[in-house]
Amino acid sequence: MQPFEPVIVAFCCHYCAYTAADMAGSQRLCYPPNVKIVRVPCSGKVDAIHIMTAFQKGVDGVYVAGCLDGDCHFKNGNIRASKRVVYVRRLLEEIGIEPERLEMVKISAGMGERFARIAGQFTEKIRKLGPNPVKRAESPAA
Repeated sequence: MQPFEPVIVAFCCHYCAYTAADMAGSQRLCYPPNVKIVRVPCSGKVDAIHIMTAFQKGVDGVYVAGCLDGDCHFKNGNIRASKRVVYVRRLLEEIGIEPERLEMVKISAGMGERFARIAGQFTEKIRKLGPNPVKRAESPAA
């Protein structure tokens, strides 16, 4: 049996978090290849249905990465995203999925090192939690 390697989706706002990920790559900072980045115009555009669909499809962890407080290019998109993450964490708990599988992070464009560190820490956390319960329920061995 192969060791568990989590699949993680990072919804990254175009102006800050995605640029930080790009900077991490430019600086040749290593972060786990498990993290699949989805660039969005603003973290506020990430709706609950996007997050829930990711979990339904078997993703093991999701984080929404937005601008620092007060720095959102769309004024309050990161605040809306934070509220949605809190809401979806409650939904996840109600359906039996650990809410720790979802996080909101705030990061600026110049924080490539922080982006790489967060990606590594989140991957480790999800690795310890194990596979998404939805994925386990659908596997033939379950």
